[in-house]
Amino acid sequence: MRAVSAALIGCETSGIARRAFEALAHDVWSCDIEAAEDGSNHYIRCDIRDGILLEGWDLLAVMHPPCTRLCRSGRRWMSGPGKWTQPKKLPKGKSLEDMRAEFELGIDIFTTCWAAPIECVAIENPEMNDLARDRMPADLPKPHMVQPFWFGEPAYKNTGWYLRGLPSLAKTNRLPEPEHGSDE
Repeated sequence: MRAVSAALIGCETSGIARRAFEALAHDVWSCDIEAAEDGSNHYIRCDIRDGILLEGWDLLAVMHPPCTRLCRSGRRWMSGPGKWTQPKKLPKGKSLEDMRAEFELGIDIFTTCWAAPIECVAIENPEMNDLARDRMPADLPKPHMVQPFWFGEPAYKNTGWYLRGLPSLAKTNRLPEPEHGSDE
């Protein structure tokens, strides 16, 4: 793996990941369809699918792509028994067409970022449901699953990192495992 000189942090408005890369002396920009929360001039307000991925980046880190309809925990809202059947219940104010549109948006952003002509790619996403996995590219590896408490955050959230050209994350500042169901 070669050194990263130009990095793009996609789907990030906070600037937290961008500043972490800046602290390591990278030329890093972030982008999202919403305005930057920190007012940075290293921010591009755009849809990540509209050509910015072709700008010669060495690294693409997609931090928070829309995953609500792709994750395993939200599967019950997408389909009943089997695949693509009417669910028993829908979230308040949502139709099945709304759910499917949100699903398609999540799939499109994820697969567009994965297919980007960038050597090193990291896409954060929870463990995917079967409907989403069915739509993923054939070359997508299994996610490297991590927990926030491995990195100093006292929480559980099984989070997947889909990595290309990058090593798996190494545990740093590991905290004791929080007790399930407790205030920890």
